[in-house]
Amino acid sequence: MENLKIIIPTDFSVQAEYAFLMVKKLAEKVNIEVEFVHVLNLPDTVSISENGSIQTCGEIDVKYVETQKNIALQKLEHLKTLYGQETRTRILAGKTTDSIIEHAEKNKADLIVMGTKGAWGLKEKLSGSQTQMIARKSHVPLLSLMCDRSDLVIKNVLLVHNFNEVKNQDLSLLHKLIRAFSTQVHFLHIASGNSEQEKNKIREGMKQFAAVNNIQGYEAHIIQDKDVENGVIHFNQMHDMDIICIGTHGRGSIFHSSATEKLINHMFKPIISYHIQN
Repeated sequence: MENLKIIIPTDFSVQAEYAFLMVKKLAEKVNIEVEFVHVLNLPDTVSISENGSIQTCGEIDVKYVETQKNIALQKLEHLKTLYGQETRTRILAGKTTDSIIEHAEKNKADLIVMGTKGAWGLKEKLSGSQTQMIARKSHVPLLSLMCDRSDLVIKNVLLVHNFNEVKNQDLSLLHKLIRAFSTQVHFLHIASGNSEQEKNKIREGMKQFAAVNNIQGYEAHIIQDKDVENGVIHFNQMHDMDIICIGTHGRGSIFHSSATEKLINHMFKPIISYHIQN
């Protein structure tokens, strides 16, 4: 069986439970090592060592931090009651997104799994969701979802890409899912035009992309839409994919709208995001 080392960030909300249920679904076909990580959102002047001791610069009361840490430890211990005593847990201190990313990369995780409430309107423009921010910054792939997917049958994975760009990508996670679940991979390109010449060029790009990235037996799809987000949503309405896989250049901001981050915030489907190799 394939092996996956998975980090589940938790704030002890129902969204974290959704993440664990998704991981259980993966565990049907994959050997998994899971660690729940809770971050105490504290200034850089506060740190928690490997043995749990707290250091501060003196401006923040150590007793206050100790109290917050003990509350979190009790909640993490409750997770072991729910999910099994073999469940691994960890407390970190610092900025939430940065701490999660640093921990996942340092420990060579294969995947971060997060439930998300999403973000719309002004909240999305000003701050977005923590899940969106992790997708933007993390070089460890992220699997995000908004609701309980414990009934999911992983048969069809949609890989959304600009197939005019044929480069080798780090799709090791996708390959593991293909081997474990015998999934059918669907390539989707959202085209700006509808000419046969453009479509032939895209099909050739898909063929080359599959060869470079060692993907066998894909189904090719080309649709025309106003942007990537709408194209993915409309395609899924017609074909009902099980998981969406889409890359990001990691450049989202208040001034730059990322299709991947929009889908994470808006779409009720499990989404795997990964950093595109330029």
